[in-house]
Amino acid sequence: MSDAIHLLIPHAASGADGCQQALQGLALPHLNRLLARLSPNPAQNDSGEETSFSTPHERALARALGLPAEDGRIPWAAWHRRADEGAWAFVTPCQWQVSTDHVTLRDPEQLGLDEAASRALLAIVAPWFAEDGITLHYDQPTRWLASGALFDGLATASLERVLLRDVRAWMPDAQKARTLHRLHSEMQMLLYTHAFNDERTARGLPVVNSFWVHGTGKLPAPLPAATPPEMPTLLRDAAVREDWRAWAQAWTALDAGPVADLLRRAEGGTPVQLTLCGDRNALGFHTAPRSLTQRIHNLFRPQRFMDLREKL
Repeated sequence: MSDAIHLLIPHAASGADGCQQALQGLALPHLNRLLARLSPNPAQNDSGEETSFSTPHERALARALGLPAEDGRIPWAAWHRRADEGAWAFVTPCQWQVSTDHVTLRDPEQLGLDEAASRALLAIVAPWFAEDGITLHYDQPTRWLASGALFDGLATASLERVLLRDVRAWMPDAQKARTLHRLHSEMQMLLYTHAFNDERTARGLPVVNSFWVHGTGKLPAPLPAATPPEMPTLLRDAAVREDWRAWAQAWTALDAGPVADLLRRAEGGTPVQLTLCGDRNALGFHTAPRSLTQRIHNLFRPQRFMDLREKL
C-alpha cells in the first residue's frame, strides 16, 4: 500500500506517571473512529526498549523511507545531505551540565546559538576533529554535518533519547568509539577556558562545552524513492520535556487536525496508514478488507486507543 496516505505519530503514549495521568481525561474521538475503521498492520509493527538508541518513530520513519532501520545506525545525516558516498553524522554543539551523580545534556535550543556564533565555534573545534579524519560542515546553528570513516557502522543514540538525560547511559561503545570519547574530553578542556565561552558568559548566555554525535551511517545504494509520511512533532516536543499538560493539549489538537483529516479520507475510500509510536514500540494500522467475523467483532469491540496505549 505504498500509495496510501501515511500518518506517523511519535510519542503517542508513554509509561511515565505524568503521561498516564494525562491519559485518564483525554478524549480522542477522531482517533477512536479511525482505529475502528482500520485493520492492524503487523508488517509495520516494531518492538524495542526504552534504552534503544533509536526511537520507535525514527525506526518507523526509516522503514517508510527505505533506509536501514538498525538501532543506532539509521543514516539520518547522510540522508539529509543526500550523500551517495562515505559515512556521515550529525554533530550537535551542546552543554553538558555536570553534577555529583549526573551529566545532563541540556536542550541545545536553549543555548541561544545563531549562525554567526555556531560558525565561529565550528572554526574553533574543526581542526581537532580533522586530526582524527573527521571533516565538519555547517548545517544550522545547533547542528553540523560530519564526514569520516569513523561513522561507518557506529551505533549512536539519537539526540532525542539523550535530551535532558544523563549522557553516560547513552554513550557509544567505548571500544568502537574511542576517538569520540577522547574528543569529548579534549573539547571540554578546550572550551572550558576559551574566549568564546568567556564572551558568552559575559553576555549571560549558557556556555557550550561538548557535542553530541547522532544519525550515523552510509546511505544504501541506490537510494530508494519513497514519499515521507506526515509526522507531526507537537507530542514529541512536549514529551521529551515531560510537560504532560502540553502533551495532552497537543493530542487534542492533533486529533482535531491531522487525525480527523485522515479519518475523512478513509471514510471517502482513500487508502490510509496510521503508525502510533511510544517509548518502546510502534503499532501499524491500514485500510484492508475485513472478513464478516472481523466486522462483527469490531462492531461490538472496536479498537480504541486506550486499549492499545500499553503496547506502545
